[in-house]
Amino acid sequence: MDRTQAQELLSAVASGELDPADALDRLATAPYDTLAHSLVDVHRELRTGDPEVVYGAGKTTAQVLDVVEALRAAGDRAVLITRAAPETVHALQAAHDDVFVDGTTVTVGALPRGRGTVAVLAAGTSDGPVAAEAALTARAFGADVERVDDVGVSGLHRLLAARPALDRADCLVVVAGMEGALPSVVGGLVGTPLVAVPTSVGYGASFGGLAALLAMLNACAPGITVVNIDNGFGAGVFAARVARRTAR
Repeated sequence: MDRTQAQELLSAVASGELDPADALDRLATAPYDTLAHSLVDVHRELRTGDPEVVYGAGKTTAQVLDVVEALRAAGDRAVLITRAAPETVHALQAAHDDVFVDGTTVTVGALPRGRGTVAVLAAGTSDGPVAAEAALTARAFGADVERVDDVGVSGLHRLLAARPALDRADCLVVVAGMEGALPSVVGGLVGTPLVAVPTSVGYGASFGGLAALLAMLNACAPGITVVNIDNGFGAGVFAARVARRTAR
């Protein structure tokens, strides 16, 4: 149940079109849907403005399909699935018509109207999968998205050429591996809210993204928020909420 559905329910009670007992029966099933393997939080959109997301890693294809069905039945928003295995992606495409896939990130259902703009910058092509997760997450969470790819610090002229996209955005997601320097550079160019995403891209001394994470946490440029290594999803949620609030 989302806020619109709850408002319609309360309006129907207020106007006398719906008996309070019937409304109570509908609300009684709102908090979560009990499946054989999961308790699906169908009340989350009413509380936070955003529905529950399906984390695909570690789940079987059948479990993902079950949770998606429960979320689709509970609301009108697109269902977001992250870290979906190839066989799960294929099963979702077979089961639903309105499926969009970007790497391991999938949406099922019509995406919401965008409010505000998130620009997702990727330092290199190898950072693309994490940037894709951030971009589709931000789009599913209700923001318009602009991608800026392959603008790492080894060729700063590429970043400067993308300056108009930075200026248009209400929030920036900056994705980088190796030494993780790109968020500091971008943070020194603009005053836009910025969330940095370290990736596990790099050679041995990058320690699976730890070097980039520490570099971003120690950024000289102020106003940078940092999420965990490879956490494009968390960055996309943060950026979409900032962009939506700014647009409102």
